[in-house]
Amino acid sequence: MSGIRRQLQIKFVTGLVVIVPIAVSVWTFWELFTFVDGLLAPVITDQLGRHVPGVGLLVAILLVLLMGVFATNVVGRRTLGWLDGLLYRIPIFRNVYSAVKQLLNAFSPDNQVAFKEFVLVPNREKGSYSFGFLTGEVALQRGSGETEPLVAVYVPTNHLYLGDILLVRREDIIQTRLTIPQGIQIVLSGGISIPQILRQKPPDPDRR
Repeated sequence: MSGIRRQLQIKFVTGLVVIVPIAVSVWTFWELFTFVDGLLAPVITDQLGRHVPGVGLLVAILLVLLMGVFATNVVGRRTLGWLDGLLYRIPIFRNVYSAVKQLLNAFSPDNQVAFKEFVLVPNREKGSYSFGFLTGEVALQRGSGETEPLVAVYVPTNHLYLGDILLVRREDIIQTRLTIPQGIQIVLSGGISIPQILRQKPPDPDRR
């Protein structure tokens, strides 16, 4: 009975991990659309003499795009950095904000910290390969005192935000010439955007 309960708990938490990012994104965009549409619709109706459906949606998309442009310039980064520090001072809210931000930042195309390389992990038993994101290095210390250098690879499964963490030897992975944004695009597209030829990155001579 306890085994069934544990499985149900795991499935429930997994479902939350899948649903929450999607729900938060949809809710945020819907609230933004509703706010903008309610604010601009009367003005546009007065100017044109008729209601134009979809104006709020177009403006909301434009605002998100402009925010992206603003966040990628010097002034925008400094302003958002100040706002970020302010939000981290709010009790309780900062915990939720930090968790959501870390989750979204991990999969941002501009992220250069969480994911270091887009690699292939071979499954020799099945004769297949899995795409993965190299996230870091770790040393496994055995009982004898010897250490084995390993790398951590995040392998997405049925959802970008879900996956397995594999600890493998560096020589067992295949480094590709694909960038992190290209790797994220491949995962999000279900493999549709995979190039016809995957080129392997030459091994780093300093690591030999």
